[in-house]
Amino acid sequence: MKLEYCKPEIIRLKDYYDEKWLQNRVEEDTSLLGLGDLITIERERKQPTGGRIDFLLFDPETQTMYETEVMLGALDESHIIRAIEYWDIERKRFPTRDHKAVIVAEEITSRFFNVIALINRAIPLIAFQLIATKWEDKIFLTFTKILDVYQEPEDEEDIPGEIVDRNYWVNRSNPRSMELMDEMIEIVRTLDQESRITYNKHHVALGTQRRNFCWFHPRKKEGLCYFEIRVGPDNFDIAKALFEEMGVTFTHRKEDLMAIPLRVKVFRDHKERFAEMIKEAWRAYR
Repeated sequence: MKLEYCKPEIIRLKDYYDEKWLQNRVEEDTSLLGLGDLITIERERKQPTGGRIDFLLFDPETQTMYETEVMLGALDESHIIRAIEYWDIERKRFPTRDHKAVIVAEEITSRFFNVIALINRAIPLIAFQLIATKWEDKIFLTFTKILDVYQEPEDEEDIPGEIVDRNYWVNRSNPRSMELMDEMIEIVRTLDQESRITYNKHHVALGTQRRNFCWFHPRKKEGLCYFEIRVGPDNFDIAKALFEEMGVTFTHRKEDLMAIPLRVKVFRDHKERFAEMIKEAWRAYR
């Protein structure tokens, strides 16, 4: 089947919509930015300085926060300053997480590109140029990354989050990923029917009556559930050796906290060993 070629018209989005409209599109689908399956921690987040950051976005897989400013028209000095200021405020609030400032604008001149490229040597700053095109009565948005950075993430699992229900995760995750999460939760439920499950906007937490010890992030990718677990200080070396023996990739966040991108097949191939580790973690924090 041959596709018909058409040449869309490049437009200035600000001639058609305001920034709130653009923010709505980003909130509906954060993957537009090309930074992954991000979770919106908060929109229009108040700052101590009196301003509001457009978005505080979070990637649970890399444990990265993105302090994001979007604007229509050309980038100016005030947006650069605000993006850096908000980045600095949020990294002080959550000092053990990785933080990146993000700027989105329709036009970034060579002058300002040179400025943010220099700043990027000291501050992790990502810049996107938004290109809006129109064909007949339809508008298309393209976010082109023109400046990027990379840093290793750290950890802090206790981000305050909005409480949601299970349907929130059912609607945003693959069914097999939810199934994997449920199987791990059921291991704890066989020991403790009173164990707590909390559905937050950015994770599902599993805990004893005393504290949470496991956090789940079911993904859109089939059969993938990213999770973090506090195995207990006395169990860390044992869990580390167990993962290495099974060939399971993990990241040591801090103390006894481990993060694992887990797939259904890997879990079921080693279910008994995963179950024993999860049970030991429960015993450590009950």
